[in-house]
Amino acid sequence: MSPVLQSPNSGHYSSLSWGTGRPTPGPMDPPPEWKKVLYERQPFPDNYVDSRFLEELRKNIYVRQYHYWAVVFEAGGVIQQLCSVCIFSVIWWYMDQDLLSPQKLCGVGLTFTLLGYLLFDTVDRGQGRRGSGRTCWADLKSAFVFAAFTYGFSPVLKTLTESISTDTIYAMSVLMLLGHLVFFDYGANAAVVSSTLSINMAIFASVCLASRLPRSLHAFAMVTFAIQIFALWPSLQKKLRANTPRTYICVTVLFAVFAVAGLLSISSVGAVLFSLLLLSIAFLCPFCLIRLQLFKDNIHGPWDEAEIKEDLSRFLD
Repeated sequence: MSPVLQSPNSGHYSSLSWGTGRPTPGPMDPPPEWKKVLYERQPFPDNYVDSRFLEELRKNIYVRQYHYWAVVFEAGGVIQQLCSVCIFSVIWWYMDQDLLSPQKLCGVGLTFTLLGYLLFDTVDRGQGRRGSGRTCWADLKSAFVFAAFTYGFSPVLKTLTESISTDTIYAMSVLMLLGHLVFFDYGANAAVVSSTLSINMAIFASVCLASRLPRSLHAFAMVTFAIQIFALWPSLQKKLRANTPRTYICVTVLFAVFAVAGLLSISSVGAVLFSLLLLSIAFLCPFCLIRLQLFKDNIHGPWDEAEIKEDLSRFLD
């Protein structure tokens, strides 16, 4: 038998549970309010779902809305890097077949490097040099020292991998160039991005391929060209993309045409496949991204895991 308790709002009596010490609602009492807690006993079944259960649910609150032509513009970085690898491979094939002399490659590379340096300085308006305190004379001396050391070590580069089979060299070069494309900084804030690793893998591939060229001068020209196209050229294209987008688009199109034309002189099938790859990356992939964005459905609420945004590095010292 349970004791009775008179309700303060009415003349009705309700029973009092001995186990919980909580009054049982009477016929005139308001219904109990459901609470989203586990540490209180509530007069609801275990499978009860209240109408306010999902009131704090939020969908797609951090979704970034993409626009088609903006995505096409950003895809230009991927296209340029693919074209860089293609042009590098074509130049190596021409030198390996003795269709291109190292003197011509060095001359053309030096000319384009000077033009690129002047264009970079014009677009940048000298802000980079003023910020770092460097002068044109200091840059010229650094370039001369690099060229001198590369030329001096070219005999070593030529004989560095003589004990390794040619098939292994080709396989290593392909893997290194693929790694260069994967780790290259396309502008995304991701953990996989590593500009240093990307450049090192490209230079390693160039050294491997240069060791299979006829003479030491060929190896010097090949490594120098790799520095120009994998290290210097990306710096210029990033500057153009940030300051002169229209020029960047024109340069990207011309660069792609030049890469396809060079590959066409070696293999028509390869040129067609490479063209389809570039067109897919430039137009088809952005279209698929925009279409798939319609199906994006991220939910957020109080059940999300807590994120520690405070810098805790001081506790790790």
